[in-house]
Amino acid sequence: MARDRFSTATRLRLLGEQTAARVYRSQTRRQARRSRLTGRAAFLALVVCSMIVALAYPMRAYVSQQNEIAEQQRLAAAARERVERLRDEKARLQDDAYVMRLAREHLHMVRPGETGYIVVDPRAARKPRADEAGVGRPWYSNVWDGVDRADARR
Repeated sequence: MARDRFSTATRLRLLGEQTAARVYRSQTRRQARRSRLTGRAAFLALVVCSMIVALAYPMRAYVSQQNEIAEQQRLAAAARERVERLRDEKARLQDDAYVMRLAREHLHMVRPGETGYIVVDPRAARKPRADEAGVGRPWYSNVWDGVDRADARR
């Protein structure tokens, strides 16, 4: 009987050693698999990072070009609006009554037989500053003042 016990104990010991060897082998396999997975993951991360770096400049150029296109479209719309205003002004300038009204307002012109009056505000009779010279005066007064100043320099 002792031999059976010994053989059972021996069997249990051998079974334990075999189990321990299997566990050790499976752990080393897992570790080997993990290390391979880590290497693959590192390579994949390197590839992804290099793709991001490679695409960064073209994306920046694309965004800046889109901004430039938007700015040019805004400028083109403003230019179209200005052209439309100038066409309207050109059409108004074809009308003789409009041109006559502008001449009366800005150049103080009168029709033959009319008498032109310029009313001077006594509160505004102060001497004009250099940057205001000629503002609010008829154009012909400014012309004659310019001729007088040029004559005085001689």
